[in-house]
Amino acid sequence: MAVEPPVQPVLRAGPLNGASPPLSELERSLGHRFTDSGLLAHALTHSGHGHGRSGSIDNERLEFLGDRVLGLVIAHLLLERFPNAQEGQLGPRLTALVRREALADAAQSIDLGAFLVLAPADAAAGARLQPKFLADACEAVIAALYLDGGLEAARQFIARTWEKLFNKVMALPIEPKTALQEWAQGHGKPLPLYSVIGSAGRAHAPEFDVRLEVQGLEPVLARGPSKRVAERAAAIILLQRLGVLPPESEGSE
Repeated sequence: MAVEPPVQPVLRAGPLNGASPPLSELERSLGHRFTDSGLLAHALTHSGHGHGRSGSIDNERLEFLGDRVLGLVIAHLLLERFPNAQEGQLGPRLTALVRREALADAAQSIDLGAFLVLAPADAAAGARLQPKFLADACEAVIAALYLDGGLEAARQFIARTWEKLFNKVMALPIEPKTALQEWAQGHGKPLPLYSVIGSAGRAHAPEFDVRLEVQGLEPVLARGPSKRVAERAAAIILLQRLGVLPPESEGSE
């Protein structure tokens, strides 16, 4: 069941007076009131808390599911936000948005660490502020949202919480050779083949001529002061022909 719009959390370094804040506070930040509150508590329980105890629960299985839900939602949001982007442009952005650092940032934005159920030793060691603990718990919470409220509950949370991260990847640079390789793989072609076909210039200022071949496409020739630069230039030319990069783009290092 949806609740009132999420509020900005008051960030804490950990639970007050040794007790976690009520889960209703976290539900407000998530924008979802759980039908099964035990599911949310499950998602917040780190594996170290009940280590060695029979019948103990932890959030590792939920992490596994949450990782897949996050990837699906982010991939769909990328298609919506970049309607003209090719696979080589979407892949690096997807990687940036599902990595541990992104999850930890999202967790910190809702003060998730204050709600974690941890082993005393982990809590004393500052686990509530550690990226791995935060990222794992965030994945588990996404899974809990999915299981309790369906994909839309998870999607709304992700779309809202990842908004600033999406803004960061709007201008994410694309390494041309990587982008071309991803394009080729996505279209069932062998990897691009770069060949040095000539060199000129003096020893202190050489020029290299490179031929780039991709199965089924017209070869590209490019020149540069090093093999790497020449290969990169060739990749840019071909990506522009394919429409993956706009004609005015020069790529990035």
